[in-house]
Amino acid sequence: MPDDKAFRVLSLDGGGMRGTYTATYLDRLASTFAQRRGIDRLDLGRGFDLIVGSSTGAIIACAVAVGVPLSDVVDLYRKHGQAIFPRRLPSGILELVWDLRARPGALTAGDLALREALTATLGGTTIGALYRDRKIALTITAVELSQHRSWVFKTPHLKATNHRDDHYRLVDVCMASTAAPIYRSLAAIEHPDKPGSAGYNVFADGGLWANNPVLVGLIEALEMTGRGRQIEVFSLGTCPYPAGEQIPRSDVNRGLREWKFGGMAAGLSIDAQEFAYDKMARMLSKHLDRSCEVLRFPREQIPAALMPYLELDDTRAEAISALINQARCDADKANSRCGDPADREGRIICGLFADMPAWNRPTVEAQLQ
Repeated sequence: MPDDKAFRVLSLDGGGMRGTYTATYLDRLASTFAQRRGIDRLDLGRGFDLIVGSSTGAIIACAVAVGVPLSDVVDLYRKHGQAIFPRRLPSGILELVWDLRARPGALTAGDLALREALTATLGGTTIGALYRDRKIALTITAVELSQHRSWVFKTPHLKATNHRDDHYRLVDVCMASTAAPIYRSLAAIEHPDKPGSAGYNVFADGGLWANNPVLVGLIEALEMTGRGRQIEVFSLGTCPYPAGEQIPRSDVNRGLREWKFGGMAAGLSIDAQEFAYDKMARMLSKHLDRSCEVLRFPREQIPAALMPYLELDDTRAEAISALINQARCDADKANSRCGDPADREGRIICGLFADMPAWNRPTVEAQLQ
């Protein structure tokens, strides 16, 4: 993309099954603009210079980068969600006792189900092949367990990467980034440069440190661009709970059951990161040597009717339908904003989709073989 155009970043949050919302939202928004422009479909991936994702956002990021229709990603959640999360977190002591015996087998089955679903969706594409064929920079977060340190899988868009991750398959990258403790198995990923050598790394969910990866995307964009280049960061959440709760003094001594055996702590971390990282990115953007826009959307308030369906491992058909319906409604609201000349963010979103290239079906499908 020429330097006189904005460098565009797509940042995708984690959130388990709530990735259904994100994939539907993007699909609906892109479809509406394609119809407006009189074309069959937009190539969403090529509308961005950099795509960054954490956890469930990593799955969507990889699909967008490769060129997989987002309707296929929605189907992945809809058709395979129950197999990926075969056991929801226990809500009581009696359930916990049984869960201690049943969860290891459920995690094993869920790991296999996710790998099979990802392979059917992403094929055998590697990080290096993606960058070679599509020229899209991709950054995916994880945690490497041997050192308990953050790990970022990257396409070779910077010299400093030294092609370290080129041979990792996108399927393995997604397995690593989505390996949420308690909910899913950790991910043991073979060293891709020496397959069959018994060498491997174990990874945990990237959402543990960057569930909202907007700062990762902004910093990477600064590394990739020269002084003065305008940056636009489009940061998408996963339909989170309305944040906050009033806690009586008598309830501060919460134990395992009150924290839903870790599940509520994970949700708290997601909420805190969403707010904090967005705030830090916006504050940082004001002190750069160029124009930098950080757009967090959608910003619509979550309706009360959606509250029962927002657990990270809720795979019920009614929960998935509720997320899909809400995403379509929110996308239509965003589309309406683009028609308001007084709505600055709406104009930026409109400019993004107006510049987005059309889908080239033969080229993209050939890359997935």
